[in-house]
Amino acid sequence: MIYELREYTVVPGRMPELVKRFNNYTFRLFKKYGIDCVFCSLTDVGENSNNELVYVVRFDSSADRDEKWAKFISDQEWVEARQLSEKAAGGPLVASIRNRILSPAAFV
Repeated sequence: MIYELREYTVVPGRMPELVKRFNNYTFRLFKKYGIDCVFCSLTDVGENSNNELVYVVRFDSSADRDEKWAKFISDQEWVEARQLSEKAAGGPLVASIRNRILSPAAFV
C-alpha cells in the first residue's frame, strides 16, 4: 500500500472554482477509476493557508498508481471539466503541484 500526498497551490481568487471542480467531477472520476481519496482539505493555518488544497490518495502499488492516474487524466469528461473550469475562472486554477509518494511499510 502506498499513499500519495498532493498539495495544490491555487491561483489567488480561483479556489472556489477548484473546489467546485473537485465536488462536481474529480471525486466522482476518482471513484470511477478506483482512486481512493482518503483525505481532502483546504489549509486553514500555515504557510499557504489562503491558496492551498491538500489531499491524500491510496494505491495498492506504484504500478496501480500509474495505471489509475493514466486512465483518469485521459478520461474525456475530466479533460472537458478541466477546460470548462479554467475557462470559467479566466485561466488555470492551479499555480503549482507538489506531490509525494509515502509508504507506511516501515511502521506496519
